[in-house]
Amino acid sequence: MKKQLFFLVLVLMGAYVLNAQNVIDRQGRKQGHWVKTDKDGSKIYEGDFKDGVEVGTFTHYYPDGTVRIKNVFEPGTRRCYHEAYDEKGHLLATGYYDQMNRDGAWKYFAEDGRVVNTTTYKMGVKEGEQVVYGKAGDTAEVSHWANGRRHGRWWRRMGKQGYITARYVDGGLEGDLYEYDDNQRLVQHGQYQGGVKHGTYEHYEEGVLSVVESWSHGELGDRKVRILRPEEAFMSVRDMAYLMPVGDKKVLLITREGEKITTYEPSDNLYYRLGNEFFFMANKKNRALVANDCVKGVITDIDGSYYLDLDPKPEFRIFPDEDCLKAVRSVLREGLGELEK
Repeated sequence: MKKQLFFLVLVLMGAYVLNAQNVIDRQGRKQGHWVKTDKDGSKIYEGDFKDGVEVGTFTHYYPDGTVRIKNVFEPGTRRCYHEAYDEKGHLLATGYYDQMNRDGAWKYFAEDGRVVNTTTYKMGVKEGEQVVYGKAGDTAEVSHWANGRRHGRWWRRMGKQGYITARYVDGGLEGDLYEYDDNQRLVQHGQYQGGVKHGTYEHYEEGVLSVVESWSHGELGDRKVRILRPEEAFMSVRDMAYLMPVGDKKVLLITREGEKITTYEPSDNLYYRLGNEFFFMANKKNRALVANDCVKGVITDIDGSYYLDLDPKPEFRIFPDEDCLKAVRSVLREGLGELEK
């Protein structure tokens, strides 16, 4: 009889405990301690409510019971300290929420526990400094934000000791941008206006000026590149028609006026400076480079092979490879005769 009575007491206590949680009052508000589970009985969250609002510590779980989120609410407010974890229990992020908005300084973590990012928010919007850290814990990038846009000084590490620095205004680059290599030599320097290149833009090779560009509101006007002939000089890419290597360290350059110039450096060095806006590779094997607007079409030779119809006409023929023929089709789009069959 005593055993039966004891069992009845346990049942009643269990019923009382069950009834003590997941309570909804007459106004439909959650009250007291709540535990929500999925259809398999795994916890989704657990915490306390007062008048339908989370209070104290509120914990969310992964299906296996690992903590996913932990929110600790400040008394009488909708502000809480937030911790987020991955499925292995590694801390991912910490910071404050205010009325469901990130607010104040937040930290983000890698799996090994190191901080990878610190960001400041104001009611859900980035506001203030953001710092990104490298694998060694060193600073990799610093930016400043206002109203969710980059605004102010921006700095990013390039390589081990190099860096790039500029300034943003309302989300767009404004003014001077500088980049330095690991030896603190200038790599590039240019001007921006309204988020696009505007003014002079300079590129350097091992600290030596090699390219000077002129930009107007994001449109490239001209590009002058350094050539060695053997004296050093700068020439506009708009004055060049054709280029091809002569041996390992020479390049034959033919201007639009028909002048032949021999430059004394590997073709890869010079071609890199030229860029790809004005030229395409006519023949990869021979490394023949042709200005886009010098190509007028394709001519069929007696033996059925193709060579480029060029203006100005060089003293030799340039035989395009298959990739070049595709490029010609793209540039000219018509008037290619047999090539379109």
